[in-house]
Amino acid sequence: MSITYNQEARSFHLTNGRVSYVIALAAGKYPLHVYWGRALRGITEDLVSTLTMYSNENFSLNETPLDRLPQECPTCGMADLREGMLGVRLGDGSTALALEYVGHDIADGKPDLCGLPASHGGNAQTLTLHLKDMYSGLCVDLFYTMFADSDVITRSMRVINATGGDVTLTRALSACVDFQTHDYTLLTLSGAWAREREMVKRPLVYGHQGVGSVHGASGHQASPAFALLEPNATEDIGGVYGFALCYSGSFMADVLVDQFGAARTQLGIQPYDFTWKLAAGERFDAPEAFLCFSAEGLGGMSRSMHAFVHNHVLRSKFANTNRPILINNWEATYFNFNEDKLVAMAKCAKQMGIDLFVLDDGWFGHRDLDNSSLGDWYDDMRKLPGGLAGLSQKIHALGMKFGLWVEPEMISPDSDLYRAHPDWCIHAGERMRVEARRQLVLDMSRADVRDYVVEAICAALERGNVDYVKWDMNRNITMWGSEQLPGERWGELAHRYIMGVYDVMGRITSRFPNVLFESCAGGGGRFDMGMMCYMPQAWCSDDTDAHERCKIQYATSVFFPCSCMGAHVSAVPNHQTGRKTPLKTRAAVAMAGTYGYELDVQKLSAEERAEIRELNKRVHKIQKLLLYGDFYRLRSPYEGNETAWMTVSANKKEALVTFVQALAKPNSIPMLLKLAGLDPKKNYRDEATGIVYGGDELMNYGYRIKEPKGEAVEAKHDFQSWQIHLVAVK
Repeated sequence: MSITYNQEARSFHLTNGRVSYVIALAAGKYPLHVYWGRALRGITEDLVSTLTMYSNENFSLNETPLDRLPQECPTCGMADLREGMLGVRLGDGSTALALEYVGHDIADGKPDLCGLPASHGGNAQTLTLHLKDMYSGLCVDLFYTMFADSDVITRSMRVINATGGDVTLTRALSACVDFQTHDYTLLTLSGAWAREREMVKRPLVYGHQGVGSVHGASGHQASPAFALLEPNATEDIGGVYGFALCYSGSFMADVLVDQFGAARTQLGIQPYDFTWKLAAGERFDAPEAFLCFSAEGLGGMSRSMHAFVHNHVLRSKFANTNRPILINNWEATYFNFNEDKLVAMAKCAKQMGIDLFVLDDGWFGHRDLDNSSLGDWYDDMRKLPGGLAGLSQKIHALGMKFGLWVEPEMISPDSDLYRAHPDWCIHAGERMRVEARRQLVLDMSRADVRDYVVEAICAALERGNVDYVKWDMNRNITMWGSEQLPGERWGELAHRYIMGVYDVMGRITSRFPNVLFESCAGGGGRFDMGMMCYMPQAWCSDDTDAHERCKIQYATSVFFPCSCMGAHVSAVPNHQTGRKTPLKTRAAVAMAGTYGYELDVQKLSAEERAEIRELNKRVHKIQKLLLYGDFYRLRSPYEGNETAWMTVSANKKEALVTFVQALAKPNSIPMLLKLAGLDPKKNYRDEATGIVYGGDELMNYGYRIKEPKGEAVEAKHDFQSWQIHLVAVK
């Protein structure tokens, strides 16, 4: 791994032997994007000059507008008619910036970002480019970090106000990459509540395209990530560029195809309604962006990103460990429960090999519906006569772990907390306070609010001797305003809010390092890299229907590993869709994530309980493979009636293949599935049938879907699934 500066070519080359990223300085002043892709052995002065065309001393802004050039940090208002990474209103009212290179540093490791989650880990190098606007004195640092073990390059930007007066930021993005063509397919993850992260592909066209959020959260509607696929790139071959933002608030992910047919990709904090006042000497750190290139198709990019998340994003002690199989009481009882009912459910679950009992919403205040008590984090003694402590003691006595649902960022108008502190919610002065789900949002920009939340939640976790936390956030934010910020600075509130959330999460998770935290936001409404820095898994969606989850989890896997995806077996008919699917299929789909249950186990038949007992034994046995194996998408639910994926151990000695067929097809031939990721020189035994296959045979010819008795099958029922457990043999 190396980051080098070529004085003659005035270029920087970042490489770790697998990928390269090259930057050149036009006229020694303006950082230009030269190359990002497969590793290069080196970069010559002639190649840099040819690619940038304007890297010589005769370059002049008066003769060559910057909108003809691929830039690393384009700015607003100076010789570039495209939107830039950075927008500033200076003290004299001007908005033009001409950032020039004034120096650089190359250092081991990577710098911290002030108050923001970011990647971590050793064996890394960071290039810092120091830029300055000579007119105003404003300074900018661009950070590029490369890890020896990863194909991901991280980027961020720091703005330092050295002007001597106040300045206002109006745009502060994290990364910009200018491609010299737009011959790419854009892939985004878009959707809605219960339909999160649906895969959308479209060719780039002139103008703007992309996704974003103005909701105060990354949101159900779009994920803060996207990919560009080269022509003819597939799941297995071709160049793919992946982008993901380590941020959980309002964001922008945009691609502009300009007048010359070049594509400018940008990623960062949502500029809409964003401002940030910087006093003299203050700095502003933009969130970190993850950039991943793979020449092995979309699947290769995904596997590189998964490894990066495991090694450099997750910080929890559970980051690379097995997770407990849990049961959550929500869809079994909703708000209608008492201690006896919960304990009876836990006893039944324990008999089936379930490890963790999770008490969901309704345990606090006087919350019998979702119309009260958020913020009142004291035990409802009507439902729990012994409080959390008493219930937890009974659950632990069964030999199970105990988990708890909380929604720390919210407040109910009908709550003791609101009656005592009506100013603690986000609200726009005397305007109407707009409720959603009959709740308001606490103003996390306030230190007193954050301190209350930390102490109240920590007290509940201590009372309950809690082993697991489901951290929910069930509404988006409107009517932005804070009583502790003057009105002219309310444009800062969206970012200050999420920074406050990070502060609270950091303090609570640090105080409880042995607790497994799972994030949730009305399902998958805040499923992003920023959350993963605090909580190693997230609830994928409130839609637990196995058929729908095939799409949701398949697309989520483009950027996120299985170990991050909360997935449960729920009841039938499904509570979101009314669909009935076999228990075997519900379990097979849930095994593609952190496995658990969301149903009333006491209502199951003896046969179903026995089946679940065997399923849990299987999950316990192969969970490391399920969560941390190399993930291969084999068939897409967006392209046909079938979905298939597989995970392969790092040493290629074990694999699990999952195949799901949505609708039965009459008069069809037995199904043949080509596998991936195996060692072609190894032989593999099908653990169900005992038949041995060559790895090359399974990948090139395929596997004929079989029942355990070894007979090829023709699916005659809807929503059927098969799992093939392969183990290498001599």
